[in-house]
Amino acid sequence: MHSNRTSHFFTVDVEEYFQVKALESAVSRDEWPSRPSRLAQSIDALLEALDRHNARGTFFVLGWIAKHRPEVVRAIAAAGHEIASHGFWHERVTALDRDTLREDLRSSKQTLEDLTGVEVAGYRAPSFSIIPGWEWAFDILVEEGYRYDSSLFPIRRNGYGYPGAPRVPHIIRRPGGSLAEFPLATTSILRYPIPAAGGGYLRQFPLAVIRRAFRDASERGEPATFYIHPWEIDPGQPRLPVSVLNRIRHYRGLDTALARIDLILNEFSFSTIASYLPALEQRPATRLTAGAA
Repeated sequence: MHSNRTSHFFTVDVEEYFQVKALESAVSRDEWPSRPSRLAQSIDALLEALDRHNARGTFFVLGWIAKHRPEVVRAIAAAGHEIASHGFWHERVTALDRDTLREDLRSSKQTLEDLTGVEVAGYRAPSFSIIPGWEWAFDILVEEGYRYDSSLFPIRRNGYGYPGAPRVPHIIRRPGGSLAEFPLATTSILRYPIPAAGGGYLRQFPLAVIRRAFRDASERGEPATFYIHPWEIDPGQPRLPVSVLNRIRHYRGLDTALARIDLILNEFSFSTIASYLPALEQRPATRLTAGAA
């Protein structure tokens, strides 16, 4: 039974197991089409779990997936879930210049809209890679017709993190317009922000950390954002030759992740980001998370 009426956001970053940045040293982009797909079975499991708990989610889909696995994307949309963009090639924003980011955003949005016939409103950067100094990405998102972003992780971490971002959904005001932002969930231990949004943290941390983040948000009446990747519930995926650290980060906890997701879905209510967007857009912009750049 859901412990409260606050509806949170269940999000999925839709990518194949071989497209993960931690594994890019083992699989080149040229090899992607020849690698066996394991995506459909994981997506089916997530769709079944969401349906079982009467929950809806937002699926941030790669344009590459829409092109090469269109039946998977159609199944997500047919089940009543929101389709949003995860870029086309799963490139970090920090690896792109303005022109290549624009092309990535435009091509992924168009590919997804052509496939589903539904407007794509949202974006999540691969590896949460909108970080301090790359705020110009918000401007391009606005210019390309996106209404919201969900890339900011309000933590300090090597590789990603935007520690100055508000920890609740908010509006970012930019010179060319406004953009809604849905940051990833965190909690605090001794006043220090701890990532608690799901993903690797769901697999590596005690489940109590994740539950605490969503319980605290529920008590405040504020929605929090959860995320997972399809490969994170697939213990049968091929093991690729990467460093010991990346093996631990990528493969630890795969066999228990789906059961943990089921517990989270049972305790909390979840819906799509798009369903909350009109209410958020009525609010005034908060203090700019994104300084000037």
